[in-house]
Formats: sequence, structure tokens, C-alpha cells
Amino acid sequence: MKFVHSASRPIFCALFLACGAVAPVHAAPARAEAMTAAPFVSDRLSVQVVGQGPDVILIPGLASSREVWRATADRLKATHRVHLVQLAGFAGEAWTHGDGAFVQPEVEELARYIREAGLNRPAVIGHSMGGLSGLLLAQQQPGLVGRVMTVDSLPFYSALFGPSATAESARPFADQAAAMILGADAAAFRTQQEATAKALSRTPEEQARIVAWSMASDRHAVASAMKDVMTTDARPGLAAMTTPVTALYAADADGGAPAAGADALWRREYAALPGVTLIRVDGSRHFIMADQPVRFAELVDAFLARP
Repeated sequence: MKFVHSASRPIFCALFLACGAVAPVHAAPARAEAMTAAPFVSDRLSVQVVGQGPDVILIPGLASSREVWRATADRLKATHRVHLVQLAGFAGEAWTHGDGAFVQPEVEELARYIREAGLNRPAVIGHSMGGLSGLLLAQQQPGLVGRVMTVDSLPFYSALFGPSATAESARPFADQAAAMILGADAAAFRTQQEATAKALSRTPEEQARIVAWSMASDRHAVASAMKDVMTTDARPGLAAMTTPVTALYAADADGGAPAAGADALWRREYAALPGVTLIRVDGSRHFIMADQPVRFAELVDAFLARP
């Protein structure tokens, strides 16, 4: 397989971002006065809740911390009840499932959380793998989800290999990627991640956080998530979806995805989804919320305001 155009490379790098060691780092301390723990226990994810109002669930991507959403949550909590998800195995969160499946069990736990917390068709915003999770959740449990925003997320990531890629054809590459994660030298991976982070964000502070979260992640969790992301194709379910979807995607003339290539890729991969809203965010790499925070906030507000 090979890439169809350079627009795919920064996003594909995101798949390999989290190939890190397991040395722990600690996320910023929670603000106790504004935060309560959701009445939910899971070995797949944890949730922090801030604010009051209509419900919004924020899902981070591969090897990321929920702190990727902290600025968004701090802004929204005056008007919304925000549910910040942390996926097990990532950014220091415990992982107990060895080399077992990652994405589908996580999606099932998200559905259980919505039911047990009594949420009324929350909005779901997911970055990268978190966006794929949001799409799968809406496909499998359409009655539970009010609307979905995907942030630089494709319904089938191995489409980056080319338009003829399938889950089956991607499987050998997924297995190879997982083996590299599990067998890698920690020092070499840190060096690689520092370089890769520059392709994922224009912001030095975000680059540092990306590396730290990845290095704190459990390698077995990352390898399992990598295999699942590369072999999960949500495109067959797009045509039947009734949940409104907004898909943000990045373009960056200075070292990121060229606009024309990004436009073509997102239009092609979301073509079967009725009524999808595709929005390109220029001057950004994969972590749109960090690279273009003002524009991202405007788009989130517009997404949440739609009837």
C-alpha cells in the first residue's frame, strides 16, 4: 500500500503517535470545586463531569489525555454539563486487557455510561480515534446520541493508504504496527514521537503534551487500539445514519495537509453520509483545538446551537 497524496501523511502519523513507553506522568490536578465524579465504574474508561446544562461528551484520541479538552470544557461549563472521557490505557490510565480488543468494548461502555448517567441524547465530540468512536456509537445506538462532531477523524483510517484499501488488506500492516509498538526501544520511540508531534500540532506546548501522554500510555493498550483503528471501517454504516454529523478537518500550507488534498479525502470518505457538514480548518494540523483555538471554539458553539 501507499499514500494517495501528502494530505494523508499528517493524519496517518497520528495513528503512530502513541508508540511509547509506559513511564508514568501525571495529568494536571482536577479542580475539585467544579468537578464531580460520574456514578460510573468501568475498566474501559473514566469520566469527569463539569458544569450544568445540556450534556456534551468529549472523547480524546489515540494515547491522548482528557486534558486535550480542558480549555473546551472550561469554556462550555457555564452553559453545558461536560463529560470528559479518559480511555483506559492512555496517558497514565490503567489498562487490564492485555492485547484484547479496544475500540468496540470502549464504544459499548460509552453507551452504558449514557444510559446509567441518564443522559438525554447528548452531543458527542471526538478527536481522531475519539471521532471514530462517536460515529460507531451513533451507528450502533442512534437513540442515545443527539449529534456528533468528529475532529480530524475519518470513518476508515486505512483509507489513507488509498481508495482501494479494505479492513482486510490493512490487517497485515496493522499487525506490523502493533508489533513495532510492543517491541520498540523506549529512547528511540521518544525521539520518534518528538518528531511526529511536530506533524500533529503547530503549537510547541501541545507537541510536548502529545509526547508526554504517549509516553505515559500502556503499550498493549496502544497496540490494540492501533490494530482496531486501522481495521475498523465505519463507512458501510454511514448511509443509514440519521444522527446529524459535523466533520472538521485540518489543512496547513506550512508543513501540514494541503487544502485541496484534504478536501478531496474528506469528501470521498464521508460521501455516503446524508447531510454531513464538512468544515475545513486552515492553519491547523491534527490537533485543531490547540492550533486554532478561537476558530475551534466558534465551530463548537455553532454545532451545539443547531436545533
